[in-house]
Amino acid sequence: MFGGNAPDPEELRRALGEMGGPGAGFTGVPGSSMPGAGGQGGMPGMPGGLPFDPSMMNPEMMGQMMQQFQAMMQSSPEDGPVNWSLARQAARQASAGQDPSVGTFARREIEEALRLAELWLDGVTEIESPGILGVAWSRAEWVEATMDNWRAMTEPVAVAMAEAMSRALSEQLPDQVPEEMRGMLGGLGPMLQNMGGTVFGLQLGSAIGALSQEVLSGTDSMFPVAGHRLAMVPVNIEEFGDGLQVPDDQIRIYLALREAARMRLFMRSSWLERDLRAAIEQYASGIHIDVAGIEEAARSVDPMNPESMQEALSGGMFIPEPTGPQKAALERLELTLALIEGWVDVVVTEAAKPLESNAALRETINRRRASGGPAEHAFGTLVGLDLRPRRLREAATLWELIGREKGTEYRDAIWSDPSLQPTAEDLDDPSGYFARREEQEKASQSMDDELRRLLEGGYDDGPQGGTSPQG
Repeated sequence: MFGGNAPDPEELRRALGEMGGPGAGFTGVPGSSMPGAGGQGGMPGMPGGLPFDPSMMNPEMMGQMMQQFQAMMQSSPEDGPVNWSLARQAARQASAGQDPSVGTFARREIEEALRLAELWLDGVTEIESPGILGVAWSRAEWVEATMDNWRAMTEPVAVAMAEAMSRALSEQLPDQVPEEMRGMLGGLGPMLQNMGGTVFGLQLGSAIGALSQEVLSGTDSMFPVAGHRLAMVPVNIEEFGDGLQVPDDQIRIYLALREAARMRLFMRSSWLERDLRAAIEQYASGIHIDVAGIEEAARSVDPMNPESMQEALSGGMFIPEPTGPQKAALERLELTLALIEGWVDVVVTEAAKPLESNAALRETINRRRASGGPAEHAFGTLVGLDLRPRRLREAATLWELIGREKGTEYRDAIWSDPSLQPTAEDLDDPSGYFARREEQEKASQSMDDELRRLLEGGYDDGPQGGTSPQG
């Protein structure tokens, strides 16, 4: 039916039972209407929606059904344990619906907002514009442009979850199949092995697709998932502005300022993106999947009710509490995100002074960032990562203090080296930042002096050599 290509998620949903929603869940309710079921529940394709009865299907029909399931469950070799091809298609489908293509007028509005944002930022930060052209994307275009980066960020977690799910299903599911059908399971080994990757691929793809309906720009997730491009999503910006009672052009300019400010930071500090990814990789490397919990959940799966599979195998519930090293990685990630967003908040607030709605938009964005949207929560549950900067306001307070006391040049120069980054202690006590920074600089200078003396032979023993480090 599908040849060698990845299956259409809609076909998969139709075969397994209606699925959808921000968490990529099976939303069909047992006994409810399903395609081809006549509104009475039961197996798709059965006349009048009658409950599934294996005796009504001859061996040829059953063989065709099993071949179809196998084709849908297969991953391509480059996918690995997770069906990333299906994840991409699920993301595209979840982003569809009210997703108009970006017209010429909307594109021009975005380009003009980004150009103006760059001019305003030039007056408030020493970090120069990278000179990147802006783009306006539909939701589907955002999915296509960011999917590879989402894969890179989530793959360690996704692979572990998919393998654990598949192993549990292949061991437990045969016991849950009606006795009259067990003889047909002999050829389903590959399907069962890939089922975990298929289920998780659908979950993750649908979560990313749901995110595409919330994100406002390429860096709105606080990661440059769209690459080094200034990108905005006009349809989401329009929906974001509904009910705000703020002129549309002011909303576009304010959001363009935030996008351009983040991109200046990422392009100026090449180490920043690398450190963020390293923290995620360190967290992922310590993940231990609760295999026993998945096996226990698999025992409750009803093969004739796909919804029970989704409920039993919800990804995040099988990721235990973080270990010590994982907590350290999460704390470093949270601190870095807070510093990024705090700096962006301060710089954009200064640059956006010509906008009458500056203060209102700032508060709206900060509340949105603090609470997160439904799709963001669904994504976090799946991979166990909460990407929200909990200490944004403390970070903004620190950056405001630094800029006020030392000026923008001093403030922005801090991003030139990762060793200069403020610490969690600095967020706790902003007023003591300068004293701690001075002590750090003295210690660093002392170490440099000691190294220089060592290299110049200042520690050599002898009549003129002074005292060696060993005394």
